[in-house]
Amino acid sequence: MITDNIRLQPTVIADLERFFTFQLDKEAIHLAAFTPKDPTDKTAYLTKYSKLLNEPTVHMRTILVDNVIAGSISKFEIEGEAEITYWIDRNFWGKGIGTTALQQFLTLESMRPIFGRVAFDNFGSQRVLEKGGFVRIGKDKGFANARQAEIEEFIYKLG
Repeated sequence: MITDNIRLQPTVIADLERFFTFQLDKEAIHLAAFTPKDPTDKTAYLTKYSKLLNEPTVHMRTILVDNVIAGSISKFEIEGEAEITYWIDRNFWGKGIGTTALQQFLTLESMRPIFGRVAFDNFGSQRVLEKGGFVRIGKDKGFANARQAEIEEFIYKLG
């Protein structure tokens, strides 16, 4: 586990270039499931996330491991409810980085309740949420662009 050298910093536009490359990983896209229609459209990605950096209801952080960008974590709001999202570069999977980053983020982000959604078969992300104190409260179905099918997702909540 690499949990001692992890820190979060406010996301800046330059970080978005690296985040974009993470979502080109086919295995990661499959597990994330709910992705943009065209994850290879860099212009659309950069336009969307550049705007979100200035959105007051969005709280974006860059995850660094030994000063290398390893992922992102954010809180956003849908109809007044807070949701968490994160993406860890596959090179850093299985090392406790997502769990540690989530725990750090939750000390910075005070909005509660906060929800998380995860594909039914994304066991790694389910473990991250559960280790962060989230409890599975339900399930839903939605169209997953990455799989071109409707799939089940689990809904988690941290009170």
